[in-house]
Amino acid sequence: MTPVATAAPHPGVSGPTLVRERALFARARIVVGMDEVGRGALAGPVCVGAVAVVPGTLPPPPGLDDSKALTSARRTRLVPLIHAWASASALGWATASEVDRLGIVGALRAAGWRALTVLADAGVEARAAIVLLDGRHDWLTPSPVTLAEANQPERARWRTETLVGADRLAASVAAASVVAKCARDGAMAVLDGRYPGYGWAQNMGYGTARHRAAIAALGACEEHRRTWKLVEA
Repeated sequence: MTPVATAAPHPGVSGPTLVRERALFARARIVVGMDEVGRGALAGPVCVGAVAVVPGTLPPPPGLDDSKALTSARRTRLVPLIHAWASASALGWATASEVDRLGIVGALRAAGWRALTVLADAGVEARAAIVLLDGRHDWLTPSPVTLAEANQPERARWRTETLVGADRLAASVAAASVVAKCARDGAMAVLDGRYPGYGWAQNMGYGTARHRAAIAALGACEEHRRTWKLVEA
């Protein structure tokens, strides 16, 4: 992994821009912004979004921001704009049972590699790309065990770079956060219909008081992460 990216802010511009990605184009023809959703939930899958941009990519859609800074309605409106704007985009998933089996970081790795496999199948060349991750920790780089379990292509073909605050600074990462958040919220709404009583259409599987009370009353279901502390002592 290369050191944390530190491109200078663009003066006079608020919100995510392509300044960080353009700094990386000196070393890559493609930048893939990647972000995860569902890390801290008690139930449901984790979802990883991946959005590819190239030197000719236009400025990001108006209103794009980190998914956590947007309302659900604004995120939903942005999704088709992101798909039209990006060079390519993909989602990767890991199930609640995989979170239990691999641990949360291993599950995120598996989901991230599945997203990259979708991009590769769509023609995104791994050796020409840099994957930009939010934060200081490269959670994508897999160990041999998780790589074998996820049955993914060789890690060495993809380069990674980290950037603290990338989900609010780098447009590709912000876009990845939005598409992943919308996709996972939709999945949790579907699961709420299959497993009523936990309020997943509202809490998205996170540990709200209502959700924990429902677990105490109904017990955990197969979509819960059984290795996690589901009910407060």
